[in-house]
Amino acid sequence: MKKIIMSAVALTAIMGSVNVASAADGINIFSDVKVKGQIRPRAEYVDVTDNGRDKGAALTARTHLVVSAGLLGVENLSATVGIQSVNNFGYTHYDSKANGQDQYEVIKDPNFAMLSEASLNYKTGKTALHAGRSQLNLDNQRFIGTVGWRQLERSYDTVSATDNSIENLKIFAAYLYGTQGVGAGDTAETNSVLLNVKYKVADALTVTAYDYMLSSLSDTLGLSLTGKFDAGAKFTYRAEYALQKDATMEYGSASTQKNVKADATYYNLDLATNISGVIAGLNYEVLSGKNADNTKTTFNPKNGTNHKFNGWADVFYVAGKPDGGLKDANIRLGYKAKGFGKVLAVYHNYTADTTITTGASNNLGSEIDVVYVNKIPGVNGLKGLLKFASFSKGDVANEFDASKKDKQVVWAQLDYKFTTK
Repeated sequence: MKKIIMSAVALTAIMGSVNVASAADGINIFSDVKVKGQIRPRAEYVDVTDNGRDKGAALTARTHLVVSAGLLGVENLSATVGIQSVNNFGYTHYDSKANGQDQYEVIKDPNFAMLSEASLNYKTGKTALHAGRSQLNLDNQRFIGTVGWRQLERSYDTVSATDNSIENLKIFAAYLYGTQGVGAGDTAETNSVLLNVKYKVADALTVTAYDYMLSSLSDTLGLSLTGKFDAGAKFTYRAEYALQKDATMEYGSASTQKNVKADATYYNLDLATNISGVIAGLNYEVLSGKNADNTKTTFNPKNGTNHKFNGWADVFYVAGKPDGGLKDANIRLGYKAKGFGKVLAVYHNYTADTTITTGASNNLGSEIDVVYVNKIPGVNGLKGLLKFASFSKGDVANEFDASKKDKQVVWAQLDYKFTTK
């Protein structure tokens, strides 16, 4: 627990001691104070066929407040503090995984509050230094993300450096010592290193290489090619490959936390276009699975924003499951225009990556997702959202993958954001 609260304790102690000394000297402790806030009420309804549970229904609201300011009059030195809370207004007809209401379906939005940011930040030239807690998203959030869709967004405790000294080159390096959020009490101490290097060759090509050394889990090494090009219409693309190998970093003394083995692969191909507001895209993503003698492991995007991938019903939400891996072929189509907002539909077809018995089914099901989002007239910073996900189960389970049950989820949400100076 010490490591998880290190950011808050250190920042509080520093700012407290500085306050006493500086007040006596007449130094302006804080300057250029900025406040950002969010209020996000949401209704969510979940129904899983023949699951032995009652339908889940939640009414929650996220409140997030972040204050940042220059510190001690030192140029480019700043401090940030943020708090995040989720309130269910006493309505508990759902299983938040923390409220004991397991007769209902799971909606992982607990009644909870936490320190979401507590950091010191300093810039020198084109290098930014950071120490403490913050919300961290890298690239498309597949491997390092905050899971921003859930009401209790994840925070990361890091000491990091970001450098842009070389034109078109961005280098990010961090020591990760803790995470908190998504579920009540989802607190993890860790001993991990995150490396991410991005180089923009041209608009048509950006190359990103990364190595996420998560303690006692795995090293995820990968390469992605992204960009945009014009071929009569404007297109964007992503081609990515990653592999997971034995964990370099270790944490803890238990045998289960040391000498962890990993051997898995991942790839993602995506092509999208927007023609006069019409959005279209194709995607194919593969997370490898175990093999018969267990010499292979399932690819595990443990710290990713998994809700963005593999369907909004979150049937495959648990990172590293199903054991047989997952192949997700999906297509999306939508429309976006000023005043109209945005509507998007996505169809997923799921199959297992691994089967053993000849002729065994690898059909894991399919899913249809639809979302509509638009600004609310008359209130600056306010958006409304309606969202729907419907998962249809696959065939009889193969050796690794239990066949899921049909699942439907409906959301209605308002999202208000503001900034003051």
